Amino acid sequence: MNNHGFDTSEDRTEEPPFQPRALPLTGTSSKSDAGKRCRTTSLTVQSEQITFSWEGITVQTSTSSNSCFGLKHRSVSQSKKILKNVSGFVKPGQLVAIMGASGAGKSTLINSLTYRNLNGLEITSGTRFANGVVVNPNTLTAVSGYVQQDDLFIGTLSVREQLEFQALVRMETHIPKAIRMEKVDAVIQELGLDKCQNQYIGVPGKLDGISGGEMKRLAFACEVLTNPALLFCDEPTSGLDSYMAQNVVQVLRALAAKGKTIVCTIHQPSSQVFALFDRILLMAEGRLAYLGDLPKAALFFDRIGHPCPGLYNPADHYVHVLAVAPGKEEECRAKVKEICEIFENSLEGQNVFNEVQHQKNHVGSIPNFGSNNGSGKISPYRASWYEQFKALLWRSWLSVIKNPSVTKVRFAQTLLISLVLGLIYLNQELSQEGVMNINGALFLLLTNMTFMNLFTVMNVFSLELPIFLREHFNGMYRVDVYYICKQLAELPIFLAFPILFVSIYYWMVGLNPLAGRFFVTMAIATLITQVVISFGYFISCVTPNLSVALALAPPLIIPIMLFGGFFLNFEAIPEWLGWLQYLSWFKYGNEILVINQWKGITLNCTGHCNFETGQDVIDFYNFDESNYGFDIAMLVVMTILFRVLGFLALLARTYQKQK
Repeated sequence: MNNHGFDTSEDRTEEPPFQPRALPLTGTSSKSDAGKRCRTTSLTVQSEQITFSWEGITVQTSTSSNSCFGLKHRSVSQSKKILKNVSGFVKPGQLVAIMGASGAGKSTLINSLTYRNLNGLEITSGTRFANGVVVNPNTLTAVSGYVQQDDLFIGTLSVREQLEFQALVRMETHIPKAIRMEKVDAVIQELGLDKCQNQYIGVPGKLDGISGGEMKRLAFACEVLTNPALLFCDEPTSGLDSYMAQNVVQVLRALAAKGKTIVCTIHQPSSQVFALFDRILLMAEGRLAYLGDLPKAALFFDRIGHPCPGLYNPADHYVHVLAVAPGKEEECRAKVKEICEIFENSLEGQNVFNEVQHQKNHVGSIPNFGSNNGSGKISPYRASWYEQFKALLWRSWLSVIKNPSVTKVRFAQTLLISLVLGLIYLNQELSQEGVMNINGALFLLLTNMTFMNLFTVMNVFSLELPIFLREHFNGMYRVDVYYICKQLAELPIFLAFPILFVSIYYWMVGLNPLAGRFFVTMAIATLITQVVISFGYFISCVTPNLSVALALAPPLIIPIMLFGGFFLNFEAIPEWLGWLQYLSWFKYGNEILVINQWKGITLNCTGHCNFETGQDVIDFYNFDESNYGFDIAMLVVMTILFRVLGFLALLARTYQKQK
C-alpha cells in the first residue's frame, strides 16, 4: 500500500470471496465428442477489439419541452451547458471508471457517448470513434452493450426466460440454439442467479419478484450474454451490497482481461472495488479533470497540492476535491476550474489529446457484429426478421398468459359485468316498453366493449413502451416485429372475452332468439373490440405516457359515442358536424345490432302503439338495412386504419428518440 492508502498490486491479485470464472463465449459442453468440439470451436466469437475515443463532446439543456402530437413548446429559459468540450479514449483490455460528484456530468457523458437517454439535452458538438471510424447509433449498437442504471423488464417473465429471449435475439445468427442456452446457463451461474432463475422478475406493487440486487445482476447478465467488444455500464453496482458489487466488477475485470473495452460510471466504490479499475476518468462541472492510470492519479493530485491522506479511500478523496460544497460554490468552482486547466495543460492531458488525434487519423475497421443490409451500412439487429418474430411472439404470449391483470382479473370482470347487466335487463319482452330497454341494452353492449377494452389496452401497452424503446435501441428487434407480435399475442384474449360476455348477456336480456342473430351479435361485439383496441394502440403510441393517454381518451370517446345514433338522431345532427358520425364505431355497430335485432319482428301491441313492427323501430332511428354491408366494411377499415396510424406513431417515436 502506498502513502495514499491505495494498493496498486496486492488487491489486484488477491482472491476475493467469490472469484467469477471467465465467461465462455459460446457456451461449453462436457461431452468429449471430437466432432462437437470442432463445431463449437468454429462457432466461437473471434477476438475482436475496439479502441473507443471521443472528441469535443459538448452537451447543453434543450430549449424545448416535452412534445405531444409532434408539437413542441419553446421555453424562454436559457440553455445550460452540461458537458464542455470533453475528449477521451479507452483501449482494449481496459476497465475505465467515470467518476465525479453529483451533477459533474458523468451520466450525461456516458449517455452522450452511447446516444441514449438524452431527453431534454442537445449535443451541440462532438464525434465518437471506434478504431478511428466515426460511429453512429446503429454502428455503435452493433458492437456494444449498455447496462443502464434503471432496470426495465417485463415483470411476468422469469429470470431464465428473460435471458433466453436475450440469447435468441442478440446472439449471432450462426450460433445454434443449444449453444445459446448453454451460454445462458453459464451466465446464470457466473452472476449468482441460479437460485432465482425460475422466479418472476416482478412488478412493483402488483407481482412479487426478485430482489433489487438480483435485478441489477440480471440487467448486467443480459449484456454480458452477448459478449460485446465494447461495453458501457451506468452505475452497474447501484443497489448492490459491497460483496455483490465486488463480484460484478470482478466479472467486468475478467471481460476486460479478454480484450474487451469497458467504460463504467460508478458512485462511491469501496477501495477494493476501486482498485479493480485500470484507469479513471474524473468529471467536474462538466469538464475533464483527469483521465489516466489509477497510480498516476495519486501522483497528479499530489503535484497539484491535493494529496490523498493515508488509509483513505482514493475514490472518496478525488470526488471530495472536485465537489462543489454548499455555501462555498464560488470557491469550489474556482478550484475545479484550476484543476481542469492544470490537467489540460499537463503531460497527462496532452497524452489524452495526442491519443485522440492518433485514433482519429488512423482509421481501422469495426468488427461487424451486426448484419450488413447491402448498402454498406451496419444494421444494429443480429437476428433476422423471422427469428425476431419467433422470439418476440413467444415472449409476448408468455407475458399475456402470465399477467394476472389480463387473465384472471379480466375474466372475473367480464363474468361479473355480464351477469350484473344481464340481471338489470333480464327477460325483456317484445312490447312498447321493451323497445327502449332492448335498444338501451344493445347500446350498452357497445359501450361496455369500448371502455372495458380501451383502458385495458392503454394500461398494458403504455407501461410496456419504455421497455420497447430501450430494447429497440439495443438492437434487439424492429418496430414492426414488436407491433405485430404484441397484437397477435393478445388476439386470443380479445376474442375470448367478447364471446364470453355476449354468450351470457344476450340470453339473459332475451334478445332475438334466432341462432343466426346471436352469432351476428357476437361477431359485431368482437369486431367492435378490435376497433377499440386499435384505437387504444393508437392513443398509447401517440401520447408520451400513460397519464396523458388516460386523460385524453375520455374526451375523444364521448363525441364518438354521441354520434352512435342512440343519444342523438342522425337527422338532428347539424350539417357542419355531420361528418363526425363517420368516425364513430358506435354508429356502425349500433345500426347493425338494431337491424339484426328488429328485422322481421312483430311487437306485442295493445291500444295506441308507437311501434307495431321491428321495421318501425329501425325507421325511427333512421337506420337503413342497405347500410348493413357498408357498416361492417367501415368497422374493418377502422380496425386497420387505427392500427396503421398506431404503428406510424410508434415508428415516429423511435425516430424522435434517435434524433
